Amino acid sequence: MAKILKANQREYLENPNKIDNYKIFTDSSREKNGIKPENLNFDLRKLNPDQYSAPYHFHRFAEELFMIISGSATLRTPDGLEIVNSGDLIFFEKGETGAHQLYNHTSESCVYLDIRTYNGYDIAEYPDSDKILLAPSFEIFDKNVQADYFDGEKGIKDIWNQLRNRK
Repeated sequence: MAKILKANQREYLENPNKIDNYKIFTDSSREKNGIKPENLNFDLRKLNPDQYSAPYHFHRFAEELFMIISGSATLRTPDGLEIVNSGDLIFFEKGETGAHQLYNHTSESCVYLDIRTYNGYDIAEYPDSDKILLAPSFEIFDKNVQADYFDGEKGIKDIWNQLRNRK
């Protein structure tokens, strides 16, 4: 069944748990209308002046597409900085080459449609802070702290003996 999200029913709410410089607002009409996409996720976002959309990041398992609806922003990618304006479409492929971040360098709000694929899981990487985020759990880890596959596994016989002794 088709669902229509009427322009005159938009209500932008500040995304919770954001910090200064990363305050972004998302239209709540999708959730209010019970739209829960399985594979094609989307949000209408409002980025106010002097704010960043999110930390600089890329996705390992999701593609993303932004369409600037109104206003202007500066886009950061691995190629550098570029101004994007109303009507521009920006595609971000999976992997490091799709890294991105928006900054509103203007005195007006920038509204954009954020469309992304979602197959039930994703890993986002944050090159500036060397973090990784696992979705859908949203657990965040320091990428520099890596372990060998068998780290901590040397006591397996003791674990099995304890399990046997419980009976």
